Amino acid sequence: MLFWLDLMFGNPIGLLSMIVIFCTIGIMSYLMWMFIQKSKPE
Repeated sequence: MLFWLDLMFGNPIGLLSMIVIFCTIGIMSYLMWMFIQKSKPE
């Protein structure tokens, strides 16, 4: 666990990759939510 924390927050590249991963998850969940909202019957 300590190794992962050092890898993520110890250097800027790890932090940048974590930001990219979280942004990707956020965008994908937003698109899924929009798709579910659109496919609901009125």
